[in-house]
Amino acid sequence: MHAGPRPVLHRLDLELDPATAPLTALIGPNGSGKSTLLRLLDGLVLPDAGRVTVDGLDPERQLKQLRRHVGFVFTDPDAQLVMPTAVEDVALSLRRSDLPRRRHDERARELLAEAGLGELADRSVREASSGQRQLLALTSVLATGPRVLLCDEPTTLLDLRTARRVGAVLRDPPAPVGQVLVATHDLDLAARADRVLWIQGGRVHADGAPGDVIAAYRAQA
Repeated sequence: MHAGPRPVLHRLDLELDPATAPLTALIGPNGSGKSTLLRLLDGLVLPDAGRVTVDGLDPERQLKQLRRHVGFVFTDPDAQLVMPTAVEDVALSLRRSDLPRRRHDERARELLAEAGLGELADRSVREASSGQRQLLALTSVLATGPRVLLCDEPTTLLDLRTARRVGAVLRDPPAPVGQVLVATHDLDLAARADRVLWIQGGRVHADGAPGDVIAAYRAQA
């Protein structure tokens, strides 16, 4: 007997408000639906039923506008670093900004310096460590000026020091970012959020303050 496709996410009724939770963490086991939920918010996948909106934008009908509004950081930075050098990669992102093109290189170098990556500006991206590449990917996404930032397990490949650097940016991102959602197995990172959603079996198993939700999650592990 051939079983039908298994739903990744079941019916969800969620409102993610930046006014009350600028940083929201999604925790849960592998295959629970965390990444799918993020991808729905960026239009990387579309819902089979129901409706998704991000600040009033519908991914099915307004994908181009949504992509200007939302930035997405993948687990593996190599999935999104496309230029030979760090400065070229950030400068490419700046093409979506209002900055005159003649200033892209200068501004890219400033952003790299602010991220602690100034010495990498003219070096091959492939010469950078995994942590440096993840910081570079994050810097390139932030250079596009998103208002919502989505991160799919951004600290998975990182050492503790670099993971903390990434966490600090997510906790206090540069303008115009007003809301950050991060799917993570890093419970130290989740503990720094304003709100935590525990996703289990495609459903929201718990939703609330980080301390309460993380303690419950640890207890069942």
